[in-house]
Amino acid sequence: MSLIQPHGGKLVNRLAPDANVRDLREAAASLPRIELTRRELCDLELIATGAFSPLDGFLREKDFVNVVRSKRLAGGLAWTIPISLSVSKDQAAPLHEGKVAALSYDGKIVALVEVAERFTFDKVEEARLVFGTTDPSHPGVKATLSRADVLIGGTITLLERVVSKAWGRRSLDPIETRSEFDLRGWTRIVAFQTRNPIHRAHEYLIKTALETVDGLLVHPLVGETKDDDIPADVRMKAYEVLIEKYFAQDRVLLSTLPAAMRYAGPREAVIHAILRQNYGASHFIVGRDHAGVGTFYGPFDAHKIFGEFTKDELSITPYFFDATFWCNACGGLASAKTCPHGAETRVSLSGTQVRAKLAAGENLPDEFTRPEVAEVLRTHYQKAEACTPR
Repeated sequence: MSLIQPHGGKLVNRLAPDANVRDLREAAASLPRIELTRRELCDLELIATGAFSPLDGFLREKDFVNVVRSKRLAGGLAWTIPISLSVSKDQAAPLHEGKVAALSYDGKIVALVEVAERFTFDKVEEARLVFGTTDPSHPGVKATLSRADVLIGGTITLLERVVSKAWGRRSLDPIETRSEFDLRGWTRIVAFQTRNPIHRAHEYLIKTALETVDGLLVHPLVGETKDDDIPADVRMKAYEVLIEKYFAQDRVLLSTLPAAMRYAGPREAVIHAILRQNYGASHFIVGRDHAGVGTFYGPFDAHKIFGEFTKDELSITPYFFDATFWCNACGGLASAKTCPHGAETRVSLSGTQVRAKLAAGENLPDEFTRPEVAEVLRTHYQKAEACTPR
């Protein structure tokens, strides 16, 4: 057996050759310039490394509209989140079709874009169809409604990484994870998406999935997230100590994903699966309220959406899981599918309760999280509490 094929059949590579970077950067200095948001910067890197295959740049109008309205690219391939680049009308004026513009972040040129199209879009329609709401309290809706008015579609060339640069060998490109899987002799790989520390319930479900495949890709998202999410460096420490203590080392690969969260619920679950297919995973864990926020989505909406795509449209196999928990009556971890007992028997803490306990230096129940993970989190929250102005 061989590894699963990338989405669309070919892994895209839009990384400028090292030998050409200096000349390209010098030439870019005289070009019209577009300053990227943090989310666009994350998207740029995912396009360049092939994680967003088959995309080779920011979406053109036909693809953009089809993704928003039909959850597919214009050619029919499954794609549920519009990957776009926005500029103001004044910025768009010198960006003529067929010309090249420089893309910068924090004032530094990091990439080039060959301008194929300029077009406007209906922000309200995009929010309603992609996020299922136009409520600006939804972080994805807020970001969409606040974007500039003109979209630029076109192929990109990346000159410099920013998001993944800080992670070194902990941030492997799709071609590198695929090479590592080949080296280990894995063909059936289950990927786990996370933007939170892994607690006991998560550990239970990924170990359950691991029983059926060759290996596990723990793939934490380290791009843009909400301000109240735990910082990526803290989460990475928690992942590392958990894997070191409680997983078979030869069955797990930990690598970061330089993606931004949209909190788009069902649609984002599909994109998370496509990303992992491009990294070489054959299976993908989809949990309860995957990529959700607040109460905007039903607990199993992210499961149901996969039924809208055929195997020809989406090759990766989803593993659907309900919420898992420690049940005192069962004397172990379980889910609603396996536990017959009531909520009063289950160890459950809200995010607010967890943060309050950790900030106060209190212990978390061993049934909720491993003590080593709790210690990493407690250290972080106590430092944050100490730095908070009184």
